[in-house]
Amino acid sequence: MGPVAPRRRAEIRIGLKESSAAGLGLFPLGVAFGLLVVNSGLSWWLAPALSIAVFAGSMELLLVGLLAATTPLATIALTTFLVNFRHVFYAFSFPLEVVRHPVAKAYSVYALIDEAWAITNARTTGWTSWRLVSMQVALQLYWVVGGLLGVLIASLIDAPIEGLGFALCALFITLTLDAFRSRSQLLPVLIAAAGFTLAVIVVPDEALPVGLLVFVAGLVIRHMAQTWKGRNA
Repeated sequence: MGPVAPRRRAEIRIGLKESSAAGLGLFPLGVAFGLLVVNSGLSWWLAPALSIAVFAGSMELLLVGLLAATTPLATIALTTFLVNFRHVFYAFSFPLEVVRHPVAKAYSVYALIDEAWAITNARTTGWTSWRLVSMQVALQLYWVVGGLLGVLIASLIDAPIEGLGFALCALFITLTLDAFRSRSQLLPVLIAAAGFTLAVIVVPDEALPVGLLVFVAGLVIRHMAQTWKGRNA
């Protein structure tokens, strides 16, 4: 039993180290999120509440605008489903099998965000349960603490801060540029562009949900084609 505890601590330290680069990017986005919550006229506690109940950076930023505009619940539910549907595809290459404890596995599924998937996709071997879960916990702490700091800063500033709504757009632009750097991710970007362009032309008033539906359908078709090709290779 002696070596077990030091080994766990070492794995936790490695997990925290693996989270640092992405976490330093998440933290300022969390600050922008906290600022945006207060700046939109919403209660400050929505920042930590959404960061715990939803924990999906892009969706949380989008939810602030939807809540501030008193968007119907059905529209919010559909948008949430479509925006977060990409996480289904993350599961195919995420090392969830190393997590044995049911509670830890449930948390790992819940905390499967873009950054966590990107970290494990960049380093595909060596993951253990303690390393993986500690990395995901650290990423959530970066986001939650950043959001709370943003709320605090907003409470100290009387005047509204202009331009915070662009934080979501900036996030997606960054993710798009990152996708273009990898040729393997070029096709999803093209599918998204084609889907949104088609939606703008055909149903301009409902371009976002329709474009997302087309994008999801394109990803499903792509996955089915890759599966069929792999079986017949």
